[in-house]
Amino acid sequence: MSLRAGDPAEIGGYPLEARLGSGGMGTVFLARTSSGRPVAIKLIHQQFAGDSEFRTRFRQEVEAARRVSGAFTAAVVDAAPEAEQPWMATAYIGGPTLAQRIADEGPLSGAGLRSLAIGLAEALRDIHRVGVVHRDLKPSNVVLSDEGPRVIDFGISRAADQQTLTMTGRVIGTPPFMSPEQLQAPRGVGPRSDVFSLGTLLVYAATGHGPFDADSPYLTAYQVVHEEPSLDAVPAALRTVVEPCLAKEPEDRPSTDELLELLRDLPADLGGPEADGCTAGRTRDVLTQHHLATPAPSAPVPAPEGTGSPVGRTLRGRWRPVLAAAVAVAAIGGGVAVLRSGGFGENAADGKGRTVAAPAAPLPAGFQPWRVTVPGGREDIPDELRCVARGDAVFCGGGGVVATRIGVRDGSRAWTVKSPGVPVQGMHMVGATDDTVLGFRIAAQDAPQGPSDEVVAIDADSGKELWSAPSGAQSTAVTGRTRDAVVLGSTVVTVDASDSAFEAREAHSGELAWTAPFPAGSRCAPVPVGNVLLAMCATDAELDASAVRHPVFHPLDRATGSWGRAIALDGPAVPVGVTGGRLVLLGEHIEGTGFTGYDMVAQVDPASGKVTRARLATTYAGTPGMADGTVYVSGQTGRVTALDPATGRTKWSRQTSVEGASGPVAGNGALFFSSATGRVVALSPSDGTTLWATDPRADGLTGEEGASPRVTVVGRAVVVAADRNTLFAFDTRHPPKSG
Repeated sequence: MSLRAGDPAEIGGYPLEARLGSGGMGTVFLARTSSGRPVAIKLIHQQFAGDSEFRTRFRQEVEAARRVSGAFTAAVVDAAPEAEQPWMATAYIGGPTLAQRIADEGPLSGAGLRSLAIGLAEALRDIHRVGVVHRDLKPSNVVLSDEGPRVIDFGISRAADQQTLTMTGRVIGTPPFMSPEQLQAPRGVGPRSDVFSLGTLLVYAATGHGPFDADSPYLTAYQVVHEEPSLDAVPAALRTVVEPCLAKEPEDRPSTDELLELLRDLPADLGGPEADGCTAGRTRDVLTQHHLATPAPSAPVPAPEGTGSPVGRTLRGRWRPVLAAAVAVAAIGGGVAVLRSGGFGENAADGKGRTVAAPAAPLPAGFQPWRVTVPGGREDIPDELRCVARGDAVFCGGGGVVATRIGVRDGSRAWTVKSPGVPVQGMHMVGATDDTVLGFRIAAQDAPQGPSDEVVAIDADSGKELWSAPSGAQSTAVTGRTRDAVVLGSTVVTVDASDSAFEAREAHSGELAWTAPFPAGSRCAPVPVGNVLLAMCATDAELDASAVRHPVFHPLDRATGSWGRAIALDGPAVPVGVTGGRLVLLGEHIEGTGFTGYDMVAQVDPASGKVTRARLATTYAGTPGMADGTVYVSGQTGRVTALDPATGRTKWSRQTSVEGASGPVAGNGALFFSSATGRVVALSPSDGTTLWATDPRADGLTGEEGASPRVTVVGRAVVVAADRNTLFAFDTRHPPKSG
């Protein structure tokens, strides 16, 4: 839908491209970030901007949407609830709404209906786990994306720990999809109200009409409160699951965890005659296998949401036999899934929690899970850290922290060197040698005229500053990543203050070994390829135009800094890793001036000067990385795709629960991906099977693409960096339980 006369040209600095829709409270526009990423911006109608009650509600909507930004919702990118005309930008989710799909093509059936049911139950589970009740689950608030259903619009949601704001004189919700308690006593609405709405939604998806439809909203509301649902047209297997969701009393409905157990055992065709919807030996959807690592009977089972007893407890009323059967199958199927994946989880044979077929990596002596927050130079601007492991410590830094030393065993902090400047997104610690830690210090805003940052060397044992050197690098413009300095052995290579030459120093002493001026008319960034140093360069003209389309690579002699012959690469690309002594890059797909993803993989051989290229099957958007000879792209919506760096062939693609993840990091027989919220997922390298996943640990946003990996493997433990200078560590054999 094109923009109309009177529509703004931009909102909050985001140029608008089209209208996506308009309702009673606001209009939603399609816009673009400066990198070309599409976002949906909800702009509140002007007449509500002066309504303090409505502003409070919109503020709550923004906060709720931020809390639930996960794999099943739209991540918040930006918001201005206090603006003259409030607005919120979220990741754009392509696809029709469920209402549009039913109107255009009729009811869903078979595997599509089953996937919708599971996806929506997973979405509600994640929403409820962060303490939010949606309260307006309806067909127009479900987007059917290529990667599964997404729940949007938290306009009347509330946090469980907040008072409900009831707008005077208005019915808040949509009667055909509201619960009885929402119609009668909205202040008492809890998570199981959403379960009721999900039941009505699944009936609508399967039949094209709701279970309480009537000629007017008033009659519909009466039937919701007093009458039994109309379920005759619902497939028998699905009806057995939907019916308890539509119980009049909240306590008679399943929780989302219990509901998922039922839904996963539905037949793929949803057309079988089984009244209980559960058949022995039925396979499960591979996209939900990470929920099936159920502890063996001898292990404690975590209590589901909203209950005080295990899932396998004595259950209420008419759906007790169904759930009991589902739990039995989950326990058996989960054990099999873990054993076959060769990864983490409880061993169903003995229940002792041993890693199945995992390498015998040691756990640091005396290790216990821990969590710490590292104070930065600017307490009012929390940042993210990145870490490297050396012996019994990890050294972490980034933005407001030059570096800090953390004990792996217990999270104890030996020393911290702070940076006075404003943190720069994506600027993280340079690295470490055996005795020296290298980081960036960003100058304070009121500092004398000079370079914005400098490379600082710190003694690894004492935390004492050894030396510093100004750096004027702009490597992000050249490589698409922050790579202003690199550590090679005991040498650190930086870009000088004028951004015109490389400088190589002995890491501990700071003694200058050599200086290598850039080629005339170019600026460069250092790129390590194993023990080889490459310079990735772009012309001043391309950098000034913000369009690096023809990067050039030069091998540099590590002893003298002398330049090798140029290796040209046609097309914009970003380095993602190394394989067989060759640099691997992903080619950027540009439409107009906007970046839309990666459509090519290239390899540069510094020894021979040879460049090879392979086209990808499609354009992949997200954060790239590389581990053990495979390229990975983790999408903003949680999908991870594995690509062959030589042929571009897709090895596998899997949906995960970690949205906006960076990675991968390989270790202990797994690949780890993690987001700024502290969510971590472990995948099997062979086929992407989810081995386990954790819940969020920090209030971070998931909007940054291209972020460097946040996980550091230390033996059998992992240290994870999250937003707000949060660090936490746990044993990979016993990851934090979800829920």
